[in-house]
Amino acid sequence: MGDKNKERKNFEIPRPEFPKRAVVTAGMPYGNKELHFGHVGGMMVFADTYARFLRDRIGKENVIFVTGTDCYGSPIAEGWRKKVESGEFEGSLEDFVSANHDKQAKTLEDYSIAPDLFGASGLGRSKEIHADVTDWFLKSLYKKGQLEKITTMQFFDEKAGVFLNGRQVIGKCPVEGCTSEKGYADECDLGHQYMPENLIDPVSTLTGEKPTMKPVNNWYFKLCDYEELLKGWVAELQKRKDVRPVVWKTVSEFLKPPVIYIKREFEQKYFEIKDQLPEHEYLEEPKKPSFTIEFKKLADCETSCRVLTDNNIRYRTGKKLVPFRLTGNIEWGVPAPDFDNDGDKLTVWVWPESLWAPISFTQTYLEEQGRDRAEWKDYWCSKQAQVYQFIGQDNIYFYAIAEPAMWMAQQESEDKTFDPAEGELQLPVICANHHILFLDKKASSSGSVKPPMADELLDHYTAEQLRMHWLGLGLGQRSVSFMPKPYNPDAKPEDSDPVVKDGLLLSNVYNRMIRTAFYTAQKELDGILPDNAPSEKIMADAKKAVLDYERHMSRFAFHQCTYVLDSYIRNGSKFMAKALKPGEQTEDELRQALADIFHIIRTAGILLHPMVPEGTEKLRDYLQLDERIWSWDTVFEPLTFFAQSGHKLKFLPPRTDFFTRHPSQFETNTEQ
Repeated sequence: MGDKNKERKNFEIPRPEFPKRAVVTAGMPYGNKELHFGHVGGMMVFADTYARFLRDRIGKENVIFVTGTDCYGSPIAEGWRKKVESGEFEGSLEDFVSANHDKQAKTLEDYSIAPDLFGASGLGRSKEIHADVTDWFLKSLYKKGQLEKITTMQFFDEKAGVFLNGRQVIGKCPVEGCTSEKGYADECDLGHQYMPENLIDPVSTLTGEKPTMKPVNNWYFKLCDYEELLKGWVAELQKRKDVRPVVWKTVSEFLKPPVIYIKREFEQKYFEIKDQLPEHEYLEEPKKPSFTIEFKKLADCETSCRVLTDNNIRYRTGKKLVPFRLTGNIEWGVPAPDFDNDGDKLTVWVWPESLWAPISFTQTYLEEQGRDRAEWKDYWCSKQAQVYQFIGQDNIYFYAIAEPAMWMAQQESEDKTFDPAEGELQLPVICANHHILFLDKKASSSGSVKPPMADELLDHYTAEQLRMHWLGLGLGQRSVSFMPKPYNPDAKPEDSDPVVKDGLLLSNVYNRMIRTAFYTAQKELDGILPDNAPSEKIMADAKKAVLDYERHMSRFAFHQCTYVLDSYIRNGSKFMAKALKPGEQTEDELRQALADIFHIIRTAGILLHPMVPEGTEKLRDYLQLDERIWSWDTVFEPLTFFAQSGHKLKFLPPRTDFFTRHPSQFETNTEQ
């Protein structure tokens, strides 16, 4: 009976399954600046950790981690223009992007973030391949009838005599409930999309004048046609444990019927002209400062917006699907195909092309490895593979609405489903983090709260302290504030630094365990690794830690993984204090104690390996073992599985640290 219960329990908690091949991507930083802490601590560290975990879990030959610099778009062109104008930069726009790309790559290296390719959509070979992929992607959508050319009104600066793109115009976001004061041409800094004519109080950043509106033609993806398919996809996402609620909740907000919110002060005026509006429903909400009118069709909603504007009735629109713009008239961009041969020299809007840039980077990486670029389909179009995309909360609209809809459109069959056939683009897993705040406020390099650059933090902390701290914040559950003491004006001298505190598990507890084990083996056993098998309880505790960690990692619950490690390492330290007593126990007892301690060290090491690679690789070096010890194929095996009898450890000099604090955190004595 007991055996049956045990079998039932094992069946109820199966180990998570992982794909045979995987691509990991991270949202691309713009090429107009260096990386601030949010790029690294809010996204890149998580992507790198998961990629490293998958390399250990399914084999590094089966994992491709790509990201890169987003080189195109008006924010970059405008940033370059301002720096040249102020004398801060000399050189071409491409020189500007290249310099920032190099700085970004160096920062990632300093944080032990190691993509297989850190590409650049507008530089070198990745630029050429990205242009090819862009051409293929758009032509494929066009052939399938998923593109339409739409005439819209674009901002025009009469004083400067130029059309305004993206960040060259700024106003207030028109989406109801959005408080952003950083509304740009057709999206705000919180990721809300709207038609340009709905932007509130627009101002040209070139001259400070209020721009006029002039008609322009651009190609759009028929995003609205995929509303029902997206609803079905969202229903599936809600059932999955590896998709965070913030993803499907955000997507759901855009799948509601189109609505307009009108302030109560305009209610009488609305009733006077309501018959001029297309068919709609007036929603009774007496206690709210605004009333709502709801439409069945987006076109009717847009028509009503124009009527309300003509009658000086102020309003805001709700979140809704709108045609997804693919092109623009900015010169700094990937050239767009001239589908109707009308001579329009359009370029691709930066947001769409950044969505398929990881495909371009995958092909670039394969070519660099001497492999066939066509192998990209083995990673992006195979049911045996999975793409994991790590992004910030603000970018969910693009990665979890526009991208999956375009992926669906790429399917060759007329009967589009949520289960693409082998050989078609598979829908990715979107891992979105909530905002990482700075001193309790939302940080943005373009906002009032200026976050520190990622490089600056390394003047106060080690990269591994920061990695562990960020991974433990729980950004998958909620927005959390980053509170580094050196940057916190409200911190008192006696207050502990939360970043340093989180790092003490490694620099104090785990570091001491490793050193004690090595020094004891050197003194008592001539540096020989004990051949004893770890005791049954030690093996059982290690297995439980591994399985708990694996389950949490499969759901991207990085903070839960740090909890597992904290408990396991601290319990291991307590065990060591009781079990290891040189001079008070027989040699056999000492050997057994060391065998148990080394198994705890080995288990903690494999779990820490994706999180803090530098210190764990140093541990492997002193163990004198090869990289097989990181493979999850042998995750439950003791160190003796990888070593012959009498295996000698590398000599560990006195005061050698595997994990340490930053030099600035040590008190120094000065002569009085």
